Amino acid sequence: MKEALFVKQNAEKWKNYEALKTDSPDELAQRFVDITNDLAYAKTFYPKSKTTAYLNGLASVLHQAIYKNKKEEKGRFFRYWKLELPLLFYTYRKQILYSFIFFVLAMSIGALSAKYDDRFVRLILGDQYVNMTNENIAKGDPFGVYKKENEFAMFFYIAANNTWVSFVMFVSGTLFSIGPVFYLLRNGIMVGAFEYYFFSKGLGAQSILVIWIHGTLEILSIVVVGGAGLVLGHGLLFPKTYTRLEAFKRSGKDATKIALGIIPIILLAAFVEGFVTRYTEMPIWLSISILASSLMFMVWYIIIYPYQLARRIAIQPQTSSNNL
Repeated sequence: MKEALFVKQNAEKWKNYEALKTDSPDELAQRFVDITNDLAYAKTFYPKSKTTAYLNGLASVLHQAIYKNKKEEKGRFFRYWKLELPLLFYTYRKQILYSFIFFVLAMSIGALSAKYDDRFVRLILGDQYVNMTNENIAKGDPFGVYKKENEFAMFFYIAANNTWVSFVMFVSGTLFSIGPVFYLLRNGIMVGAFEYYFFSKGLGAQSILVIWIHGTLEILSIVVVGGAGLVLGHGLLFPKTYTRLEAFKRSGKDATKIALGIIPIILLAAFVEGFVTRYTEMPIWLSISILASSLMFMVWYIIIYPYQLARRIAIQPQTSSNNL
């Protein structure tokens, strides 16, 4: 990027950082990170320019302001969950939406394939699982697989497996976003065939009430991780005015924050599957309550709250300037 274009794109932001003073530790930290990113870029491409000298001075001022206000570090963890991660969800909402579309499309393919090909379920789920489930259905306990292992052993196995699957899906974004799409399609086809199998046995409603009390958190977390993988590949595919390496660094940083941020929900899903799903005879109202609360939380935290937060932040500068 030419220096003139770089300055044109960022000049107004830099002037605002200079003119609009703030005592907020969070705001100071955000400005410092933003300016140091710009400074690093300027040092790389315009090492002896006035722009680099200017940004270096501005970064020094912000650094001194942060050093005087040590409260920022105490609230860093809370700030990440309350502000930073939701704003990343909003910033990359398109990638998360694409991930969701890929997954739903794959589920449809899996269900339709299972409907028109009797061998497809065994091909996807394996003969051992299908035979075991058929035996459990004959015994009157179709979801007995969730009671097979000790709670703690089951939790650790599922948590480790789902975390590993998510990691592979995320890292595969480096393959120009092809990897996440592949894993989303593969997992979606598996879930679609899995659900059709139970519906074909007349256990569709029961499968939703049992399996999806943990599946809601688990599947939507996989969708978000898939979105993070698409974000990772986005910098490589669409560098815009940056070099491909610089664009990849920027998208990689944000994608990593999204992928790491969703891990606690993946662990929560594993906990529910290990300790709660095994109670397949729980009251319907309780099952519906767990399922509904999980769904509402995910929709609120990934869609609704990020939108409200982004809108609030967009309105605040206007309010501040009107009061000057």
